[in-house]
Amino acid sequence: MVFEWFRFLFNPELLNQYGPKLIDGLIVTFELVSISYFIGFLLGMLLALARLANNKPLQYLARAYIYFFRGSPLLAQLFLFYYGLGSMSDFWQHAGLWWFFQNAWYCCLFIFSLNSAAYQAEIFRGSLLSVATGQREASKVLGLNNFVTFFKVILPQAAVMALRPLGNEFILLIKSSAITSLVTVYDLMGVAKLIYSRTFDFQVYMWVAIIYLFIVELIHCFIVFAEHRLTRYLR
Repeated sequence: MVFEWFRFLFNPELLNQYGPKLIDGLIVTFELVSISYFIGFLLGMLLALARLANNKPLQYLARAYIYFFRGSPLLAQLFLFYYGLGSMSDFWQHAGLWWFFQNAWYCCLFIFSLNSAAYQAEIFRGSLLSVATGQREASKVLGLNNFVTFFKVILPQAAVMALRPLGNEFILLIKSSAITSLVTVYDLMGVAKLIYSRTFDFQVYMWVAIIYLFIVELIHCFIVFAEHRLTRYLR
């Protein structure tokens, strides 16, 4: 009886048959998340600096950008871009950009990058503000210019403080990537939906959930290890 329930919940034949497809979906997920996170990292740093700048118009633009992408659902942003702007096919064909808007993977990459940038910008801003002002004053006393002060004094300390929040953002991005299956991207969840449509075996979602849990836990352990190593001078 127990063995029958085990086979019902965890059928190894299903994994043997569709395991390679799940691996392909996992690769697509990692490509999408890694690239969008990196782009968001660069853009987020620029947005954080814009938020901290003395230029008021620049501050307001950065604040409006962050407000929109943090305040609206990621799924709504994706649908607005893919289905909304993507419906203007004639315009994009004349502009020579239809190759981009007709590809769901590119649209997901674009929206995920913009969305992640908004969250990372606030992480960067908070970490930069958390560095004691005495550090800047001490740098001036030592005769360091603003460029050296930022990259040699402020940024290294802010990076350590931002490590865990940035890691959490990466984890959230991995879990959020499941919505790309709604716009025909065959990531891990998209492949799972495809397998279920052929087999009607719900356990494929259990395997996918286990894979997500394993990835998240692996990243979490790495973040804790890295933070422990980088902050050992504080102990």
